[in-house]
Amino acid sequence: MGGEDSSRPGRVTELLGALRRNEPGARDELLSIVYAELRRLADLQMRGQPESHTLQPTALVHEAYLRLMGGSEVPWGDRAHFLTAAARAMRSILVDFARRRKTLKRGGDRKRVRLDGAAPTGEHAAEEILAVHEALEKLETIDAQGSQIVQLRFFGGLTVAETAEVLGVVESTVYRLWEHARTWLYREIAS
Repeated sequence: MGGEDSSRPGRVTELLGALRRNEPGARDELLSIVYAELRRLADLQMRGQPESHTLQPTALVHEAYLRLMGGSEVPWGDRAHFLTAAARAMRSILVDFARRRKTLKRGGDRKRVRLDGAAPTGEHAAEEILAVHEALEKLETIDAQGSQIVQLRFFGGLTVAETAEVLGVVESTVYRLWEHARTWLYREIAS
């Protein structure tokens, strides 16, 4: 399970294939390998949230994993695809949570949104998450890769290097697309 073999590169991809073939134990081994990474991403998402925030990192990980593994199909081809799906699931959970918790009317007292690679924190986090989510849905239709980078960095909490690894591109490409996407999102959110 957690030994040398499970930590070698490509093991997640192998396990996703095993899941598609319904091999016994593949689901449990996959969880044991990716849990720490998903937990780290959830911790980054939840860092700085107000004390009144009721969603905890462990709950975010469990909910994301349940959403990912809830269907009968395993659509992910490799680790990068799986992590992208995990970031999307966490984004969806945070957006759903923010919608439920939102107390201000749309645009009422909205604060400036930061897009610095970390999900928003503080009392206006719900409004910021919703604003970025809505703008990101539009960006996805015109710049899928830029949208994916924002999703991995902003909602997934990945660094530039981690994002480059997941997407199989060089870091300079991530930096370039990240800056372009951020500029577009700032304009979209401000309008």
